[in-house]
Amino acid sequence: MHRFILHNEEIHEASEKLISLGQIGFVTGWGVFSTIKVIDGVLFAFERHWARMAKDAARMRVPLPPDAIRVENSLLRLVERNGASRATLRINIARNKGGLFEGPAITRPCDVVAFTADIQDWGDSVKLDYVRQGRHAASPFAGVKVLSWGMNLTMLEEAKSRGLDEVILLNERDEVAECTSANIFVAKDGVVWTPPLSSGCLPGVTRELLLSEVSVAGTPVTERTLTPADLESADQIFISSTTRDLLPVASIGGKPVSNTGAARDALQTGFSKYVDQYVASHKRQSATIR
Repeated sequence: MHRFILHNEEIHEASEKLISLGQIGFVTGWGVFSTIKVIDGVLFAFERHWARMAKDAARMRVPLPPDAIRVENSLLRLVERNGASRATLRINIARNKGGLFEGPAITRPCDVVAFTADIQDWGDSVKLDYVRQGRHAASPFAGVKVLSWGMNLTMLEEAKSRGLDEVILLNERDEVAECTSANIFVAKDGVVWTPPLSSGCLPGVTRELLLSEVSVAGTPVTERTLTPADLESADQIFISSTTRDLLPVASIGGKPVSNTGAARDALQTGFSKYVDQYVASHKRQSATIR
């Protein structure tokens, strides 16, 4: 984490004591969050991250600040203060009131806390394995990105203790859902599939862009129910997230993935082009506003 953080609309030293235990969202994980990539000082796809947060917050009954542009401007001030023009930014919105352990004199309905950090080097590929019952697709909260992230972190830590980089979470029907913090894609004969939201997976922003915005001739991307058998017969497998882009999978359960074909490379090229255009456009807009 970098030196300064954002607490509501004010920037503070990260070491300052700003949170009360009576703010129920921080005690119980009653809140929502998103991780955003900062590229040349631009918050990439901020509007998509905010839209997903707003949807998740409504499902979790978490109040949000009413002005998204004002929040974005506060985040940009944090980026500037930390000199974090190329970084990872996490924004957390926690509910402050409600529940059994609400503290006295809590007045704000929610708190916004954000911080930046260096972009992590994920390497050239990842080694995975399966976790059964890792997602509950029938849950009314499936796909909601909440502050209560401990189960994901535990599964990831257990995977790393076994020399793995991530795990593939299967749902109650033994269908492929996602990884602990990434979506998953399978390429076969030039066609790319990713599990539908009905699998219990989270609607990642990179996933959404690959399905709706990044168009590569000859490499269609669509949703389809996937099983471990589909992964075992795939030409290529890759995972996606805000900080990873499209990262190849080298092995699953110790068995190497063939990684034949050009689908992932083509989509990565198309995605990188989309990112470059987005950043250039938003830098021009920022200069015009100034």
